[in-house]
Amino acid sequence: MQAVKRILVVIDPSQQEQVALTRASLIAGFIECELHLLVCEDRQDYSDLLARLRVEQDAKGIRCSVTQDWHNNLTDTICRAVTREGCDLVVKQHRPDNPLRKALLTPDDWKLLRYCPAPVLMVKNGDSWMKGNVLAAVDVGNHDDQHHVLHDTIVSHAADIAEMVGGQLHLVSAHPAPMLSSADPDYQLKERIAADYREKAGQYTTQYGIDSAHLHIAEGPADFLIPQVAGQLGASVTVIGTIARKGLAGALIGNTAEVVLDQLDSDILVLKPEDTLAHLEALLEK
Repeated sequence: MQAVKRILVVIDPSQQEQVALTRASLIAGFIECELHLLVCEDRQDYSDLLARLRVEQDAKGIRCSVTQDWHNNLTDTICRAVTREGCDLVVKQHRPDNPLRKALLTPDDWKLLRYCPAPVLMVKNGDSWMKGNVLAAVDVGNHDDQHHVLHDTIVSHAADIAEMVGGQLHLVSAHPAPMLSSADPDYQLKERIAADYREKAGQYTTQYGIDSAHLHIAEGPADFLIPQVAGQLGASVTVIGTIARKGLAGALIGNTAEVVLDQLDSDILVLKPEDTLAHLEALLEK
């Protein structure tokens, strides 16, 4: 988080309480970065609202700039602003789509998670992060280099947030069910799989000083286990990774980050591999 120098905050004029701005202001106060407030709208002028919000941030000693813009759709508008303003993080309030609309169309927030050339923090509520639990979600069973670097980034960001707010760092990883099953051997195989995942997670518990009681390894799909553990912990924020996906697979399945977005009660910080971010930024510059 210390590498973040400028945060893009998506302002929703329809909301009386700007929870995304409250969260971004908290982060900016800790790491001493700048804010850029963006209203994505071309039908009404919100310069008075932006001016008021800017004055409020100035009074807190936080440097702040503002714009109102629109380019094709919400995702394009935000992504282009990220590149234009040189922002390292996007903070946006998550507003879930109704089930029928979600079944027919890809939700706007899913599109943002896929195509944004910067990490995205989706704010689910206005609850305080202070002294809260921070959950890092990784797949320690995935060995390729891209995921290994992504997992390091996830745990590092989660550790930074936990230190920033005086909270507790937890780590969750879901492991698959055994491929073969019979009475006693099935149980033994489950134990071996869980032990293997705990051993692989050991590099993070050692490096970041995560208490063994804060390591949550269990069998099951990640999109079920992550919200379950986050709910049990009453997590303030969950940090997770995603790989940009499009086409039929993306439409039908979605990434774990997208699937758990509506299931989590906590805020969710979504990170991508560096090469993916660079590719997305290059596409926007064309």
